[in-house]
Amino acid sequence: MLTRILSVGLLAGLLAGLLIAAVQQVTTTPLILAAETYEKPAEVSATPKAPHSHQGTEAHSHGDGWKPADGLPRFFFTAITTVATAVGVAFVLMAAMVFAGVPIDERRALAWALAGFIACGLAPAAGLAPELPGSAAGDLVGRQLWWVGTAIATAVGLWAFLRTDHSLVIRLGAVVLLLAPHFIGAPHPHELESKVPAELAAQFTALSLVVQALLWALVGIGVGLLWPKFAPKPVS
Repeated sequence: MLTRILSVGLLAGLLAGLLIAAVQQVTTTPLILAAETYEKPAEVSATPKAPHSHQGTEAHSHGDGWKPADGLPRFFFTAITTVATAVGVAFVLMAAMVFAGVPIDERRALAWALAGFIACGLAPAAGLAPELPGSAAGDLVGRQLWWVGTAIATAVGLWAFLRTDHSLVIRLGAVVLLLAPHFIGAPHPHELESKVPAELAAQFTALSLVVQALLWALVGIGVGLLWPKFAPKPVS
């Protein structure tokens, strides 16, 4: 079983991650690059130009740590991160389905993947939308705790609402659990100031959620298609 989970998770995550990395290159990455021009305009103008022999071959550094150079290096590291995320999603998806005792096929895996997107993507985004560089942000630890709490509450709430028998009390409790993080509210900065234009930020938020949904869906489809192919062969 463990070998099967590892094989399916790695392969489904790799395929989905590579596809999503290509999608990001033409959707969210251009918006991030555009936002970075608003993030530190004074610093960029004050930074001396690098020698011609180093342009395009070394990472850009503006005193806030290393980051890959634009172009192929940036795409390479972004693709690695995306593939790693997709593999993690595949493992989480299969672990949840195996723990729940649900048969893994294409239809069920896709349904569970979409529920995973709601819990880990859509619900947290209602309070903490995906943000571009230069956007105003609240306390990092508080944001992370709220995100994790919202994802867990949403996942448990969806489970209780959809998987239990028709118990009115349990379903009402599930609805309360789904709404509780949003009544508590996500931590936001005291001053909602951003260097990024509102239209650019809104476009990035929408595209990021679409890309997230597509990643979860591709992982779900991949897991559902690959799981039967890695079934142990019957002993003759």
